[in-house]
Amino acid sequence: MTDDDQPAAARAGARWRSLLPDLSPWRSSRDFRLMWVAGLVTAFGSFLTLVALPLQVKELTGSAFAVGAIGAVELVPLIVFGLYGGALADAVDRRTLIVLTEAGLGLLSALLLVNSLLPDPMLWPLYVAAAVASALAGLQRPALDAVVARIVPLEQQTAAAALNALRWQLSAIAGPSLAGVVVAYAGLPLAYGLDVLTYLASLVLGLMLTASPPAEDAEKPSLAAIAAGARYAWRRKELLGTYVVDMAAMLFAFPNAIFPFLADDLDAPWALGLMYAAGSVGSVLVSVTSGWTSRIHRHGRMVVLGAAVWGAAMAVAGWAGNIWLVLLALVVAGGADMVSGLFRSTIWNQTIPDELRGRLAGIELLSYATGPQIGQVRAGGMAGLTGVRTAVWSGGVACVAAVGLLAVAIPKLMSYDARTDEHAIRMRELRKGPQDRREQRDRPTPAA
Repeated sequence: MTDDDQPAAARAGARWRSLLPDLSPWRSSRDFRLMWVAGLVTAFGSFLTLVALPLQVKELTGSAFAVGAIGAVELVPLIVFGLYGGALADAVDRRTLIVLTEAGLGLLSALLLVNSLLPDPMLWPLYVAAAVASALAGLQRPALDAVVARIVPLEQQTAAAALNALRWQLSAIAGPSLAGVVVAYAGLPLAYGLDVLTYLASLVLGLMLTASPPAEDAEKPSLAAIAAGARYAWRRKELLGTYVVDMAAMLFAFPNAIFPFLADDLDAPWALGLMYAAGSVGSVLVSVTSGWTSRIHRHGRMVVLGAAVWGAAMAVAGWAGNIWLVLLALVVAGGADMVSGLFRSTIWNQTIPDELRGRLAGIELLSYATGPQIGQVRAGGMAGLTGVRTAVWSGGVACVAAVGLLAVAIPKLMSYDARTDEHAIRMRELRKGPQDRREQRDRPTPAA
């Protein structure tokens, strides 16, 4: 290689590396590594129960309604305890809250194991376990989100969100496949038993985390504390915009519930599993090529762009008559949703004060827990009135229109720039050490 070729080769190598995931949070934060591994282990175990629980209800009742009722008993506890969990995460040690809820979830899996070993397993414990597990997840999730904002440097928040998303998507693809094999060939007790073991492993890792105490003047968890978090979100219009854009995207363009009917309409029932997996494939593709995301500063625009592309891709999925084009559109939709999600998370973690982070994470949980549920109701209702494919493509078009209107109605979201936003600047100042602040103060002012 000549000397003239070396700069070009170096630039090509830099471009290639920019597509790879940014591993800086993994290298810089021991606690992030512990949480990432614990989350991966727990996710695989949770998918075992996610497959085993509805299968056991089906075996005991033979009723599709009884299986669907699991979702109904999970939704309300998730919302209620998610909001309370946000207030709790701001008032207690977040590590302690994570560990205690993880222990509770492991205990529930142990009770499911015991029930599955009975000569005549009972039905009602399955619903109770589903409801309590949803409540515990609601309590835990805001603390998990708030801890990440504390243990990872601000400039690495987008990279951390991408790595966490990659962990989730990999487990979402491989977990159900593994769970299906375990349940089919080894039975329900082994699935529940393996889930218990994964909770024990994640519990040990959780105990190794650094303590994460609340602020000295932290508010006690209460309705007033939750309301204070909601008022803060309302005042921050760019923050409010991230919630409503996501809600609009899920409300109008989340047609997963009618995928079985779409597959039949396309004469491709064999592709149903691929349709469900396509979005995760798109998300993984974005996550494993996410190095570029850390260099983006106009995060609000990327939130809007990702949501609009999600809607447009869903419109193509409903309009197309070819199953392979439908699958490609769903892959694009999943990738676009991941882009929007990464930059929503970045805005949240780089601008929300630590003393409010738990409560705002509870509001986030409310938005992304209810949006898909309502969206599936919309998709199912429209499919009954207008046909399956019309329900899908019209929802995608409505999503693009709604996101466009919100972008116009909330200019602060479109103008958000992490380099100049007052909240982002304040957070960077708060996260700087005393030496950093002294160096900045003593730095000579350039001559005019």
